[in-house]
Formats: sequence, structure tokens, C-alpha cells
Amino acid sequence: MDPLVVWSGIQSRMLSAQADRVMENGEWEERWQEGRIGFHQPQVHKMLETNIDKVLAGRAHISFFFPLCGKAVDMKWLADMGHSVVGVELAEKAIQQFFEENNMTYSEEPVPSIPGAKVYRNPERNISLYQCDIYKFSSSVQGQFGAIWDRGSLVAINPRDREKYAALIISLMAKDCRYLLDTLLYNPELYKGPPFFVPDEQVHSLFGSSCDIERLLSVDALTDRQRSWGLDYFTENVHLITPKSN
Repeated sequence: MDPLVVWSGIQSRMLSAQADRVMENGEWEERWQEGRIGFHQPQVHKMLETNIDKVLAGRAHISFFFPLCGKAVDMKWLADMGHSVVGVELAEKAIQQFFEENNMTYSEEPVPSIPGAKVYRNPERNISLYQCDIYKFSSSVQGQFGAIWDRGSLVAINPRDREKYAALIISLMAKDCRYLLDTLLYNPELYKGPPFFVPDEQVHSLFGSSCDIERLLSVDALTDRQRSWGLDYFTENVHLITPKSN
């Protein structure tokens, strides 16, 4: 039998293991309220640090987009370099903690184009964090972006929403955008997620028709945390995704 057919069957089975898994918005907010945020990293993410030159590509003063930003310290790191940062996050607590823990003042105002949403800003650092459902955000709110850092967003959204999510991300990419995407490989039959399993083949099916995709790195990221989930391998892949020049 053709090995490609066999592999494709294995992939389908693995994807179907999590296909119906749904995290309601309220569950994410609850995690923040209760401090169950093992996904938060207290230092700048290694994958961003290692690949920052490829993302910047010699450019200065770039507008960075952080989908499902949480309170990522990466945002301050980039703002300190002179880039502007826009994030979207559901949990108000995450946004407030970001500013408080980094000793930044912030203003808070409603977003007329997104009912119920608020934006928290620190103008000195050029940071604007929107508290809303990510699917209500669009390029009409803050334009398009020169860079996107997606460390825990595609792997956190409900698997059935991936096509909708990819369409949103593509719509937010400026012509020169460089989108750094972090994905995870493990056996989804052993752990239900999140974070969810996203194979390279799916990255290509989501973004490949309008973007070029280069896998920059693949590293063994297995720690005791993932072992406690019952996993025996856990691979982190980093992709650089850029709009095709047509």
C-alpha cells in the first residue's frame, strides 16, 4: 500500500481524536480567574527570540499582532525594541495583569465597532490590547500587520474553527507580513487538549493557497508537564508564513 495513503489515514485518525473538543469562552476566563495558566511563560519565548531576525527581516517599527495574547511578556520585549503591539484576549484579568506586572499605566475605553469590547492602551509603549472574542476582531479595527506571533493561539482555538481562524489571520496580514507560528505534535489519542495537536500538513492546507510556508525549527519540547498528561513525545514546530507575491 502507498505509504502516503497510510500516513494520510493516520493523520485523519489523529485529527478526528480532537475534532469535537470544544472549550467554551467561559472556560478560558475561568482558568485566568483561578490562575490555572500553565501555558503562560514568565520569560520571552525561546522560539521568538531565536527567530526574531527572520521575522523582522531588517525592518524597524513594525506593527505586531498577538492573537490570544494572554499576558505574554513577549509583547513588552517587542515594544521595548520600538515596535507597536496589538493583542486580542478574551480574559480581562490577563490584560490587566500584563500592564500591572510590567508596571505600565493604561487607559480603558469601549471599541465602537465591536459591541461589548474594550481596548486597554499604553500610548508610551504603543501597546493596545483588545478584550473581545477574536472572531469579532478584523482589519477594520487596527488595519493590517507587518508581523504576527502566534505561540498559543492556533493550538488553543477549537479544532473545528481552524479554517475560520486562518481566514481571519490571512485578512490581518499586510503584503510584507511575516507570521511566526508555533505548533505542537503529540499523540492526540492520549491527551484531549488544549493545547491541541496541529500537524504540518494542516498548516499547509490552512495557509498554503495564499502563503508560502517554511518550517524553521522542530524541537523536542517534552517536559514533566506533558508527561503528566500521559504523553511520551511532544514536538514543537515553528513555521514562517508569508503572503505569496502575485
